[in-house]
Amino acid sequence: MVPQIAYNDAMKILVIEDDREAADYIRKAFDEAGHTVDVTGDGETGQAMAENGTYDVLVVDRMLPRRDGLTVISQLRANGDKTPVLILSALGEVDDRVTGLRAGGDDYLTKPYAFSELLARVEALNRRGAAKDIETLYKVGDLELDRLSHTVRRAGRDVLLQPREFRLLEYLMRHAGQVVTRTMLLENVWDYHFDPQTNVIDVHVSRLRAKIEKEFDTPVLHTVRGAGYMLKAG
Repeated sequence: MVPQIAYNDAMKILVIEDDREAADYIRKAFDEAGHTVDVTGDGETGQAMAENGTYDVLVVDRMLPRRDGLTVISQLRANGDKTPVLILSALGEVDDRVTGLRAGGDDYLTKPYAFSELLARVEALNRRGAAKDIETLYKVGDLELDRLSHTVRRAGRDVLLQPREFRLLEYLMRHAGQVVTRTMLLENVWDYHFDPQTNVIDVHVSRLRAKIEKEFDTPVLHTVRGAGYMLKAG
């Protein structure tokens, strides 16, 4: 029976665990605790999901097919991903834990474990991450967005955006240089967890592009045909 545990702030969690039974249990337990959970069973897919999604905490098994957990974490850290990571492992010796933490893990939980402890550790990592300084100024080439003053400037000139356009640009700038898919925009800018089959994204992207590119020499908002959009300088 999955324990019923009270929760406060809902989290979005990625679980990379190749034991299907364990993964299903974790998913169900986090879901019943009020959190959103994505699950995958191999390291290569897990790394791609972590790179292309927005998660509060990653729960990563150490021994994974296709790419082991420590490699996944090391590569994420090398790419600048600071998402808190909890490592799950049957390897519980001191040297094993030290190796995991040095690879970029923020916490290390040895199997077998109680879900109540896993949940408490994940919540602690989320609080720790939220308490860190949040980046407030984003720059891509000569385009700047300031979250505190809620202003956008390009080449030193103010760009006036509507609230949804500002949120769209902020998300694109947070993922500068990466392909941002329609699904990612629907979930993170519009808070839709389904495709409403409307052209709302196309309309807002078109309006945003006009405002940040009109009267400027260099385009920064690029359409990646069949994939999504990418914000990059040049």
